[in-house]
Amino acid sequence: MRIRLLLLGRTRRAEPRALLDEYVKRISRSCPIEATEVRDVAAALKKLDANRAATAVLLDAGGKPYDSQAFAKWLGEQRDRGTREIIFVCGDADGFPAELRERVKQKVSLSAMTYSHELARVMLAEQIYRAFAILSNSPYPR
Repeated sequence: MRIRLLLLGRTRRAEPRALLDEYVKRISRSCPIEATEVRDVAAALKKLDANRAATAVLLDAGGKPYDSQAFAKWLGEQRDRGTREIIFVCGDADGFPAELRERVKQKVSLSAMTYSHELARVMLAEQIYRAFAILSNSPYPR
């Protein structure tokens, strides 16, 4: 299974960029991963259209809430079912336009609270890393 983080807009501040890069590096030990920043919605839709077979998931406050254990279980089920690729789509400061919401049906919530897009990206990457740690019985999630 491969994971792609499709990030609308740029991560401008150095601190969240460093944390995101660190978690991407850690995840890569368990699963191939790629983080791609795209300029706008048109570019995001183009990337999604190029990977139609992938499971696309939109990060959205109104999406399905998971705790870490349930998210790890979902990710493990995707892997075990033979899902080849999961694309997590993270919005920018303005959120998501309607055409992207319509294109990506599956939505996941990190929290009922609202976070900056830069922090949400780091939180998503950390939860993906934590999920793989849970699935491999690593001591990290304790």
